[in-house]
Amino acid sequence: MNDFEDYLIDGTYECLTVSDATQRIKSLLETELLPMEIEGEISNFLHHNSGHMYFSIKDAKAQMPCVMWSGRNVSLRFKPSDGLKVRVQGRITVYERRGAYQLEVYSMRPSGVGPLQEAFERLKQELNEQGLFDEAHKLPIPAIPSKIGIVTSETGAAIRDIVSVIRRRWPVAELILRPTLVQGETAAQDIAEAIAEFNEFGDVDVLIVGRGGGSLEDLWAFNEEIVARAIYKSMIPVVSAVGHQIDFTISDFVADLRAPTPSAAGELVVPDAFEVRNQMHNFLQHALRQVESRIRQGRQRLDGLIKSYGLRKPFDELKQLRQTLDEMQMHLAFLVKTKIIIERQNVVSFSRQLDSLNHKNILKRGFSIVRDKASKNIIKTTDQLLLDQEIEIKFAHGSGESKITQIHTE
Repeated sequence: MNDFEDYLIDGTYECLTVSDATQRIKSLLETELLPMEIEGEISNFLHHNSGHMYFSIKDAKAQMPCVMWSGRNVSLRFKPSDGLKVRVQGRITVYERRGAYQLEVYSMRPSGVGPLQEAFERLKQELNEQGLFDEAHKLPIPAIPSKIGIVTSETGAAIRDIVSVIRRRWPVAELILRPTLVQGETAAQDIAEAIAEFNEFGDVDVLIVGRGGGSLEDLWAFNEEIVARAIYKSMIPVVSAVGHQIDFTISDFVADLRAPTPSAAGELVVPDAFEVRNQMHNFLQHALRQVESRIRQGRQRLDGLIKSYGLRKPFDELKQLRQTLDEMQMHLAFLVKTKIIIERQNVVSFSRQLDSLNHKNILKRGFSIVRDKASKNIIKTTDQLLLDQEIEIKFAHGSGESKITQIHTE
């Protein structure tokens, strides 16, 4: 029997709470380990609105979580970002809530560019020199597409955002999704194949290719040369919608149009139905006024001819022509007004369709909206819940408040 088992049998093993054990580990690490300087590449950088910076530094074999408090990072003379190689000085601390160690950074200075960022800049320069970014090669985006191809993950937030925006702005558009991987070793090949398949299919007006935000590593599939060349070869206009507004990938430079976010891509590829209807209504009204004006001018010229000496004798014939002109005017006015009535009915029909998508109507069918009481942020998944968290629940009529006592992740 080993020493550990003997210890248990003797009953002398001290039983600790998780908090007590974490406190001992924290004390041991923070007192025994001296401050150190570490070199690595920044990843998952976040500059929180509190002013604190959260990120990881990594090399080929390991990574380490870091925090740099706002009181220390205000003196930085450069802007940290993913892919930047830095040297940091600090001490190891333990974040008790997660039971995780982290490096509390005192100072940071750049020491070069990380391998991924170097690869990005190198490929960007090569493809630019080969003409893949030339404006002359870019295709125009159709003003009113009837079929839109989408290349992204079927489970990500990007597809939900794109569909939501397009359904709101132009409900008649047909959306065709080719689900792909958007992260991992085989993602780039999958994305390139999806673009090629849409071109073989041919029956779409524009492609949206992208995913939601993430780190440089998460977005790397859209920096692969195979994806860039697939976009360049596409005979269908491609809108690149990768990450957030601050994220740039190789796909953005090759694509015919870059959208800062997937939601923005939905707004860029389709018009607003209400604006189109208003423009059509104004055009028809303007056309009617133009026709009526020309008829008035023609009548005035005809009246002048009738009163002239040379045409007094064929007055009866001119009366016939005048009557014919009046009939043509009434018929044309009838056609234009009928067209306006039809378009107004279409506006009402589309308005009803859009109203059916209103979240208030969804609430009337038994759904509800859950918000964090303090921040007012909408809670979409259990990952956003904390025990004893106070929440507000919005129903179709009225609202209520509650507190989280249990969290089930399945």
